[in-house]
Amino acid sequence: MAGRLPQEGGHLLGQNQKDSRRKSLMEPEGQQRNRQTADRQTAGRQTTDTLQGPYRESAQKVKTAHGAEARLGMGSSQERSLEEGPPTARSRPRTLAWRVLMTLLLLGPLLGSSVLLVYVFQSCGPYSCDTPACLDLLTQYLASGNTSMAPCSDFFSFACGKAKRTSNSSQALAEENKSRLRRILEAPSSWPPGSGEEKAFQFYKSCMDTNAIEAAGAGPLRQVIEEIDQPEFAVPLKQEQEQKVYAQIVREYLTYLNQLGTLLGGDPDKVLEHASLSISITSRLSQFLRRPQEERQAQTATIAQLQEMAPAIDWLSCLQAIFMPMPLSPSQQLVIHDLEYLREMSQLVGGLQLRHREFLQSHMILGLVNSLSPALDSKFQKARQVLGQKLRELTGRPPVPPHPRWMECVEETGSFFEPTLTALFVQEAFDLHTRKAAMELFLNIKDALINRLGRLSWMKEKARKEAQDQVTRLQVKMGAPEWALEPELATQGYPEVQLGPSFMQSFLSCVRALRARTVQSFQQSSPNHSWHVAPWGVNAYYSKSDHVVVFPAGLLQPPFFHPGYPRAVNFGAAGTIMARELLHIFYQLLLPGGCPACDSQALQGALLCLERHYAALSLPGETFFNHSHRILENAADMGALTIALQAYNKRLLLQRGETTLPSLGLSPQQLFFRSYAQVMCGEPRLQDPQDPHSPPQLRTHGPISNTQAFARHYHCPRETLMNPSSRCQLW
Repeated sequence: MAGRLPQEGGHLLGQNQKDSRRKSLMEPEGQQRNRQTADRQTAGRQTTDTLQGPYRESAQKVKTAHGAEARLGMGSSQERSLEEGPPTARSRPRTLAWRVLMTLLLLGPLLGSSVLLVYVFQSCGPYSCDTPACLDLLTQYLASGNTSMAPCSDFFSFACGKAKRTSNSSQALAEENKSRLRRILEAPSSWPPGSGEEKAFQFYKSCMDTNAIEAAGAGPLRQVIEEIDQPEFAVPLKQEQEQKVYAQIVREYLTYLNQLGTLLGGDPDKVLEHASLSISITSRLSQFLRRPQEERQAQTATIAQLQEMAPAIDWLSCLQAIFMPMPLSPSQQLVIHDLEYLREMSQLVGGLQLRHREFLQSHMILGLVNSLSPALDSKFQKARQVLGQKLRELTGRPPVPPHPRWMECVEETGSFFEPTLTALFVQEAFDLHTRKAAMELFLNIKDALINRLGRLSWMKEKARKEAQDQVTRLQVKMGAPEWALEPELATQGYPEVQLGPSFMQSFLSCVRALRARTVQSFQQSSPNHSWHVAPWGVNAYYSKSDHVVVFPAGLLQPPFFHPGYPRAVNFGAAGTIMARELLHIFYQLLLPGGCPACDSQALQGALLCLERHYAALSLPGETFFNHSHRILENAADMGALTIALQAYNKRLLLQRGETTLPSLGLSPQQLFFRSYAQVMCGEPRLQDPQDPHSPPQLRTHGPISNTQAFARHYHCPRETLMNPSSRCQLW
């Protein structure tokens, strides 16, 4: 028994205890009580000393609060063991209570800190965005996505499996922007007489008055036939089509021209003969275009010199009509891009004037009718629509559903009154707060690209500095041209536009006024970039000549962008679009010999890797219209996602408080990739074969499967389609 260790809560009498007991029997009663009290205090101090850190402090606080008599159960137990021997069953509950209390003292601070950490984590995690803008976006995502598809094997179907397949996301946004313009034009309003707004609204209203247009028929057209105002009519170039297909195209054009002549009241036999000769003229003119436009070299000559080289046309009168009101003289210098074509055209026209003057006139009239088809009644427009659909079928292009009348009228009103509609659209859809948020997003993307250029292995130091300097010097145009914010320019009165009494006459007046404004812009030198798209358009672009990138307000709209969206959405959708346009600056570097200051072997290796990566994902039977151009577009898609993700991750580090969409069950990082795919939603079979971009499914899977972060955040197993064994790094 002497070798056994004392047990907690009940001590066996060892030698020291026996000696103490003998000593206590010999001490006076008062000294004995004092010694026992001191022993109990010593025992309490020893127990407290075994506790470390905050737990020791907690135990000391409990001991101090409850007195030195060790009421935790330890002192009383020891006293009984000294006086009464081993502990009884009555003392065991006290021992158990002591154990529980000590456990709570030891684990209490740990449990408390854990609860605090959970609270802090939940408080700092992503909040659910429940604003109307976010809920509308959620509705679109739920309507287009197919969550039954596995994101790691087919992320395109996961995001776009139930999307509307009659158009892609960009086309749907363009239609929504036109719907907004329609609401603006049809809203009841009162404008100052003669103002730009009043004329724009009157033109739209006249365009929508189909009853009046149908009642007028071809009458207004016959009144203007003699003016023949620069008609445009063109059959596709023969060298761009196979011989069999080209013959079918010519037959369709012949049928169309025959219909136009009949609608104008011509004799059926003569109409067919004149239509056939018109096709022959157009075909012969197309044969004179032997060199593609990019290979033609510009030459300078005066109008008088051009008259000598191509005498069949009165060039001074013709050019004065085109560039009115610009004054011209025979000594006026011209820039001619294909002088040989003008010479051969002059020979053809000269021969026709001598032998078939009436056929040449018919050719010009048919071209005029084709140009004015938007202002004609439904019979003319139906003939034009049928021709368009036939040509799309013959050239392998997807069919386009006919536009409703309101959409055609919105497009025509926007063409003729663009300054007015720009101001109205920007005022409603792109206020200063939205513009500021879009500019902030762009600057984040721009900084990420500059940083990325500093880490590319195929760029040597000289090329790297030049590339970064190009990005630094880049100008950006966001939303709308500068003049759109100046009311006096946006509300100009268009004094040259005379509306009525028929829509045809209003249409012709607007055509002449638009041409005059275009000529006037040629004469004015402006430091500002001249926009190539309307502000309600959805196509961003990079202008190499002005070194400027343009993002129209129509593009920076839901579901691609909104100031109140989670940042993951804006970076994943609009951010990748911005990054892609920035990468257009460097297309030349990726062409053979385009970057002498680069490591050509490393660059070609990266391009070869990219080509193989997309080839492994391509659908069977897929054909490329322009292989080299498609590689450039694929490289831009892949690099854009990488740059936008880098910018987003940096923004998360600098600014906390991310939000996400409710009900989707996606983390912010997952939402980033989901938003990228939403931009690509569309029907692959509706893609124009001449489109240099890859089909939407490939534009989604190519960049995403090349991004390690996607596989990590979506927990994709190795060797699944979205988590391949190897990846490429070009940008």
